[in-house]
Amino acid sequence: MSKHFTIFKNHALRLFLSISILLFFIFHALNIVEWEFIKALENEIYDTRLELSMPNSLDDKIVILDIDEKSLSEIGRWPWNRSVIARLIDQLFDVYHIDVLGMDVVFVEADDSSGLKQLQLLAQGVLKDAPAFLETVKDLEKTLDYDKQLEQSLQNRRIVLGYAFTKEDTKAGKLPQPLFTKPQTSDFTYFKGNGFAANLAQFQESTNRAGHFGAFPDSDGIMRRTPLLYGYQEQLYESLALAVTRMALGSPEIKFGIKHQFLQVGPHKVPVSQDLQALIPFRGKSQQFFSYISASDVLYGRVKEDLTDKIVLLGTSAEGLRDSRATPVEEDYPGIEIHANIISGILNDNILENPKYIHNIETIILILIGLVMIIGLPLLNPLLATLGMINILGIVFLLNLCIWTQMQVILPLATIFLLILTLFLFNMSYGYIVESRNKRHLTHLFGQYIPPELVKEMSQNLGNSFSMEGESREMTVFFSDIRGFTSISEGFDPKELSELMNEYLTPMTHVIHENRGTIDKYMGDAIMAFWGAPLPDSRHAFHALEAAMEMLKRLESMQLEFKVKGWPKIRIGIGLNTGIMNIGNMGSQFRIAYTVLGDTVNLGSRLEGATKQYGIQIIVSETTKSAVPEYFYRELDRVKVKGKEQPVAIFEPIGRHDEVDKHIVTEVDDYDIALGNYRQQLWNVAKNQFVKLSEKNPKCMLYRLYLERIEHFIVNNPGKEWDGVYTFTSK
Repeated sequence: MSKHFTIFKNHALRLFLSISILLFFIFHALNIVEWEFIKALENEIYDTRLELSMPNSLDDKIVILDIDEKSLSEIGRWPWNRSVIARLIDQLFDVYHIDVLGMDVVFVEADDSSGLKQLQLLAQGVLKDAPAFLETVKDLEKTLDYDKQLEQSLQNRRIVLGYAFTKEDTKAGKLPQPLFTKPQTSDFTYFKGNGFAANLAQFQESTNRAGHFGAFPDSDGIMRRTPLLYGYQEQLYESLALAVTRMALGSPEIKFGIKHQFLQVGPHKVPVSQDLQALIPFRGKSQQFFSYISASDVLYGRVKEDLTDKIVLLGTSAEGLRDSRATPVEEDYPGIEIHANIISGILNDNILENPKYIHNIETIILILIGLVMIIGLPLLNPLLATLGMINILGIVFLLNLCIWTQMQVILPLATIFLLILTLFLFNMSYGYIVESRNKRHLTHLFGQYIPPELVKEMSQNLGNSFSMEGESREMTVFFSDIRGFTSISEGFDPKELSELMNEYLTPMTHVIHENRGTIDKYMGDAIMAFWGAPLPDSRHAFHALEAAMEMLKRLESMQLEFKVKGWPKIRIGIGLNTGIMNIGNMGSQFRIAYTVLGDTVNLGSRLEGATKQYGIQIIVSETTKSAVPEYFYRELDRVKVKGKEQPVAIFEPIGRHDEVDKHIVTEVDDYDIALGNYRQQLWNVAKNQFVKLSEKNPKCMLYRLYLERIEHFIVNNPGKEWDGVYTFTSK
């Protein structure tokens, strides 16, 4: 009786906790409770899907008129006088016959740069009785009144000026006519401004059209959406992108789709959120998928591209003037292209929809999946439960992808994925704690990471030669990764991919074991290992480097077998770092792992990632180099990796000193000289030396890398304080 009661109690507790987990996620989906970590994960997933689904194609209807460095050099520093802007507009419409011009600039103040105002003051003062001077001033007004020239250029042309709303209660310039009043949008909320910085009245009255360029990033600082309508004193005003689009479409009235949350702009339905924001439909990376033309080329009639009936947006890419935003696509994305993407999205009907009702669909999916897993998981063994979980994840992902691509509707994914993983992990952990009676011994745990000889040695010296408790120790950590594995895996079915990974990982593991290494973990195609634990190893750096070099040789011998099987050639990158790190059993009472942690470990991982950038197969740190003097090295760079302030020197191991060919030693010596000149900012000298090195060894990506840097620094001098250190901005 007691046994049955215990079983019943365990099942009841499991059911109660499983339902509690389900309710946790349902409350989040219904916005009853908001969990920031889920929102942050949802944003990351959205960004990933967006980047993967971008069309990466040119929209030839839209052109960016760029105030670039070339224009500033030829015309003069910004702001240009209004006569230049007027001539620029005249060129666009009279010579190049564009359709619409949107201006991502504001003309708030009068242009007094011509000196006309001072002449007029003299004419009204001390020289008021000088007829010749008065006549001269009158004649000059036509050529020196730059604001008047711009005003005339704006008249009767399809131009949309830009302006901004402000949080402060300040008013400058004149607002355009509003589109709507509050009662017409009672089912929506909207952003409100307390003041504005708009164009001078004479300019606004000349064109009668203007659009705001308000921007509101999400809580993580990333801009994923932008308001199409903005409120001020109970009136609604259109954005620059919306105003340009409407003008291009013949200025149709905007209608509100209340039920499904959209704006009807002519023939186009534009999905918006409750606060009248639209998701930005990025076409791809910046300055690639919209044509850029230099403002000076337009001004001086040098544009060969046909601009007839194009939508032109005036913006700037010049340093110091550039209006940039952090976006899912790039951290430094030009604001002018955000307007361009919105215009393109409206005209091409590819703005994603995120309606209110999607939360109800999300909740239904959560309930269905939750009930299936709560009922089914306790009935399955761990293998079937894992397969079931993977199948559910796959089905959810494919359904989500179909809705995203075919219906252009965003179905939240993070909450559903987290529910699946949480219920799975909870049931597996619960089964392990409550129902499992088989306890694994320590040697079994280590057996999957280190060779049998070390397991036997550990077993014989348990409690003496090593300890599983956390400690700090000097060790060497190793990371390796297959280059282009995603592309390789796409050409295999699951069975073939599994066979490929087994054929690769098995000999690589043997090499590590043969050199007294400990496998920390496999991460897909990646291997993490360390030397110096659990048993001390006074030559851990040497053994780690020996293993790395042997892995490259072993991999090369495997290529012929891969070729026979029709498999692609595999290249790997390896990173090694030596230093103090934390080693021990780490995890929870449910699951532990013998692993290493610390900045030294993180640097080792960064070095592996850096192999792609330098075109090198192995990169070691300066500490590893110092610990293994038997090898000959080439210094690659001095770098600051992400998350570290102190620069580190990184090296490529060539081979043992007695095994390296003389011509390689000579090439490295020449390279060291070129590198020294590069760090002394002797750009032309270093460039010539790297060119010669590249001609001798055209396959060496490292030389091309430094040539690219030198070309950059010739144009953008780093200054006298530059210490030759390169900073990595990614992991």
